[in-house]
Amino acid sequence: MRRRFIADTWTDTTAALTGDQAVHLARVLRAEPGQIYDIVANGFLHRAEITRVAADEVVFTLHEELEANAALPLHLLLAIFKFDHFEWAVEKATELGVGSITPVLARRTEKHLAQAAAKRVERWRRIALEAAKQSRRTDIPAIGDPFPLKLALEQESAATRILLSETEQEVTLKSALGGSKAGEVALAIGPEGGWAPEEMALFTTHQWTHVTLGPRILRAETAAIAAIAISSTCLS
Repeated sequence: MRRRFIADTWTDTTAALTGDQAVHLARVLRAEPGQIYDIVANGFLHRAEITRVAADEVVFTLHEELEANAALPLHLLLAIFKFDHFEWAVEKATELGVGSITPVLARRTEKHLAQAAAKRVERWRRIALEAAKQSRRTDIPAIGDPFPLKLALEQESAATRILLSETEQEVTLKSALGGSKAGEVALAIGPEGGWAPEEMALFTTHQWTHVTLGPRILRAETAAIAAIAISSTCLS
């Protein structure tokens, strides 16, 4: 199985790795012109041949396009919680194929995490990039800037909107999805301590369906991964 990289820059016929990716390929893997790799450029997977190797850039000629799996049409609204757990959730959500992630500032997001979140976004994007390469994705999930919940809900455009709720006992995630494969699905995961009552009311106002994952109380990152895995059976 050929190694796969996600290009930093590209044209219609060429692609290039720069920065750390180029250093790894040139110095660690000892890349040489003529070697063949799989390269993702502009969201498409190609067989590609190295044409030039420099210390800070490796250039490829793009050959035939290869078949690849698309990302899940799933937008994850993930309330910010402890950063090490949040970053684990970003990594695993990427591996499972989620299409995009919006970090959400919730009522019960700890104050120091909310204040520091904007400075962590680039780290989260790097984590998603590495996870995409590791899992052989052909794209990287878009990770937005942190939004207050109210603004995130006002901007949500997905036709199907699902909220994991500790108070819901009857409606399951699988039944709410209903086996439908049409359009994007938005999935909201709350912070440690759950959503505040006024936030639950806000979700209802914006026509989100409240669902349960079962009788057990899960950590936020566990709930996110379980929900993505269940959703993938209905959306892929």
